[in-house]
Amino acid sequence: MPSPSTTAAPASPRDFPCPGESPTTTPAATPTAAPTSTGAPAGPPSPPDHYWENNGFKIPLPLHGQARCDGLSAVQRIRGALEPLRRRGDLTVGSTRTALTGLGFEDGKVTVDGNGAGLSFLIDATGSHLCLEGTVNPAAVTAEAFGGYPDHPGCDVPRGGH
Repeated sequence: MPSPSTTAAPASPRDFPCPGESPTTTPAATPTAAPTSTGAPAGPPSPPDHYWENNGFKIPLPLHGQARCDGLSAVQRIRGALEPLRRRGDLTVGSTRTALTGLGFEDGKVTVDGNGAGLSFLIDATGSHLCLEGTVNPAAVTAEAFGGYPDHPGCDVPRGGH
């Protein structure tokens, strides 16, 4: 009979290679926050203070399993749609929004901000539990997928504090 101290640890999310990804490039199943435009530090500040206690709700949730594969696929589609705009120098809110909605993202769920020097976008595909954000500027197109925020509906960075 097992002793009371031998309880099973909660299972960690399992990641597996997604299409086009080799098993050696699959990230570990440890939760890590996706980089965001919020400027939040990547780790606990030193010396420790109450940052994580007061701001942890602003850290995006990572994707695991099939959701991670769906996110990687969406990121590739977005990069493919925005790269021609970047090469042409067509960095307008309208052309970027048209390219993103042309991929099937709902117009009311696509936010594009910025000017001709660079644009940022946020796509709230929460019906599929997927958030996508990134930038397009003369030098590069970036796109990342994440699973939203703890205790907050939607894909926008939560405001406020604890």
